[in-house]
Amino acid sequence: MDKRMNALKFALENEQKEREFYLANARRTKNLAGKNMFKQIADEEKEHFEVLKNLHDKWEKKEKWPATVPLKVTKSLAGSILKSMSDKKAARFKGNEDDLKAVRTAIDFEARGMALYTKLEKESVDPKEKSFFNLIASIERQHFLSLRDTEEFLTDPATWYQNMEKPMLDGA
Repeated sequence: MDKRMNALKFALENEQKEREFYLANARRTKNLAGKNMFKQIADEEKEHFEVLKNLHDKWEKKEKWPATVPLKVTKSLAGSILKSMSDKKAARFKGNEDDLKAVRTAIDFEARGMALYTKLEKESVDPKEKSFFNLIASIERQHFLSLRDTEEFLTDPATWYQNMEKPMLDGA
């Protein structure tokens, strides 16, 4: 219990730091696609923070997993940002080194977040608790994949556009 509560506190701090990082980079970058991507992820991290804070406060009071925590978090829209901007001229400007560094730092954040929430899910016995951490881990994964996509966009726009135009084969 204490271990998971500490992990939850750490997750709260993490979401807050990540959000500040994304907002700072949204203000800094000149690349419109990057700016929109950072803003979108910052908004999603804010939502995660609020849900986790609510969970933390209830959990702390009752010393058990609360029955009333909303197990819904908005699906990440970060992945659709680059695609929606791919036909806009402003999005075609190649990112600079600072943009690339920020995206790579963000990729690292999201990978660590994924690992943390996956670990919390594995340590949980309550099915609601398990599914909650699974949900947050999957959203961090969406961020991770969107940021990897952004990294490719910034380093190799030609290949990125080429891949965009290919029909995606999905096993689903």
